[in-house]
Formats: sequence, C-alpha cells, structure tokens
Amino acid sequence: MQSFAFLFHPLRHTDFARKFPILMKLPPSVVEGGMKYLPPLHISHVTGARSITGVELEGDFVGLGMTPRVLVESDFEHFVLPRLIKAGHLAERLGARILGLGAFTKIVGDRGVSVAKALAIPVTTGNSYTAASAVVGALQASDRMRIARSDLKACVIGATGAIGRAVSHLLAEEVASLTLVARTRERLDQLASDLGAYPAEIRVSQDPRQASREANLVLTVSSATGVLVEPEDFQPGAVVCDVARPRNVSSAVYERRDDVLVIDGGVIRVPGDVDFGFSFGFPPKMAEACMAETMILAMEGRYESFTLGGDIEVERVRQIQALATKHGFVVEGFRRFERAIADSEVEEIYQRAHRQGA
Repeated sequence: MQSFAFLFHPLRHTDFARKFPILMKLPPSVVEGGMKYLPPLHISHVTGARSITGVELEGDFVGLGMTPRVLVESDFEHFVLPRLIKAGHLAERLGARILGLGAFTKIVGDRGVSVAKALAIPVTTGNSYTAASAVVGALQASDRMRIARSDLKACVIGATGAIGRAVSHLLAEEVASLTLVARTRERLDQLASDLGAYPAEIRVSQDPRQASREANLVLTVSSATGVLVEPEDFQPGAVVCDVARPRNVSSAVYERRDDVLVIDGGVIRVPGDVDFGFSFGFPPKMAEACMAETMILAMEGRYESFTLGGDIEVERVRQIQALATKHGFVVEGFRRFERAIADSEVEEIYQRAHRQGA
C-alpha cells in the first residue's frame, strides 16, 4: 500500500480548539504565543483512499501549532525551519514515503527546498495541482454563473510569476480573451509572445484594478503582500478566484459584493471511501489541492519532490492534472477562506447578479 503524510497548521486561533476545546476559553494572543512552541503533533491517520485504478493509499496528518501570522513573522532559519524539519522527521517515523506542505508552510522561506534537503523522503508544496485545479474551479464557477466560454474575458493578476505563468497557459486554451497583469512590461510582453499560439486574444496591462473592471473572470496569483483589487473593481456576476497568499483580493469584496462569486479555488473529491480522521471544514471526502497533489503522487508511486521552490513548470501542471484524472480526483465545488461554498450560495449570487442585468 502506498503512503503519504501531509503537514498543516491552524489558520486562525479558533482552529486550535478542534484538537483542544479548552483553548477556546483563552485570549487569542495567549493561544498563539503558547502553541507555537509545541512540537509537531500526529493529528490523524488517513484510510480508505482508493484510486479508480485500484491502488490503495493510507497516510497521516501532522500538525504544527503556528498560525499564518506566526509563520510569516517568525525567523525562518532559526525558528520556523527547525520545526518544519521536526515535522518531516515525524512523518518519516510514521512511515510516510512523501510529505506534502500545506497552507503557509509551503510559502515561508524557500518554499520547501530546505525542508526537502533535510529529509530522507521527498517533499512537495502542491502548487502544481493548486494551479491546475484553480483554473478548473474558476471555469466551473464561470459555468455556474452562466457565462459562456465564448464570452469569457479573463485576467490574471500576477501573470508573470510562477503560478501566474502556468495559469495563463491553461486559461489561454479556454477563454475568448486574456489580459495579463504584472508590474514589469518587458516580462508581460514576453509572456504574451509565449501565449501567441493559443486561441485567446492576449492583452497586457500594468493596472490590476482597470483590468479587473473589464473582465468577468479574474484570477489573482501575485506575490504582492497587499490588496490589489477592491469591491468596486468587478462587474456584477463576475467570478474572482484568489489563489494568492497573502490574499490579493480585499475581504471587503466578499462582504460588500454579494453579486460577485469570490472563491479560493476548487475543492477536490478524493476517490474511494476516504476517512481523514479529522474535520477541515470541508464536506466528507473533500480535500484542498495541495493535499490532493501529495496523495496523487503517492498513488502513482512517484515519490519525488514534484513541486518545490518558486518555479512551477507548465508541463508539470499538465502532468499532475493528467494523473489526477487517471486516479479519479475531481474538482467538485468551490472554497472560500478554506471553507466549502454551498451550491445554494452560488445560485443566490447568480440570481442577484442576474437581477442587476449581468
């Protein structure tokens, strides 16, 4: 049987209470400050995942008691990295043959490179399948908002970055027009040239807000640390997929624009009767893309550091999507703020936009 481990951490102080309910009674600063010193914990054992090819998979979840704020603000080399490596050694002792990095553990430092060098098992960030499933999820969301593919006017904010380039290549095969947005004109022009063979009309822009106003499908993948787009920057009925971490889309978009579908990407249905042994706030048998990439690689027996560092190869994105299809992983539903979005909410957003003439 194939095996894997996946490392994750709480996204907010209230998440600690899932494992330790008594912590809900303490102030957030006390919880964050104390939990970050805990050693990595074995959270649960994963059973029941089964590829449509018949390959069975088991694994383990390892938890690190550090919120995104702590991970980003702490010294990487002397505080964060040693704890990531300890988590990796725990995964090795549990019998994992590959380790996936989740949430901000794949963002801090050199994006998994130093962790992989310190371990005997390969490491992957999951960013290849994150890119692939973001495009699939965004296109499915466009379908749910009744936007015909021939009418899709997409823009990618942060198009010249690692994930942005991969996303742009995939979108250029599917949409009517694609606006590439980034700071450096020379890099934009080079990417536009690379995409010239695709059917989409390719444009470039250095103004993310204006490009968003002209699009009905917006994907944000910029490495910028601040918000790049605001509530007034979107058409009624638009789909906004915010893949970037930290987020590029203001939370006010979700709060004030109930006629715009804001998602983080697709939710992945894992094949078989999988039991994660822990609730992530998703429906049963559903996982995030970075977790799914780790599982896909283990099912395939490709125990290698598939996605590491800041670069993402377009060919690898296509490979992991093909392997996902081979083993029966399917994008099924959407997520926002690491929670699944109900179908009824999507329909309500469409109806509100439709009443406004979207």
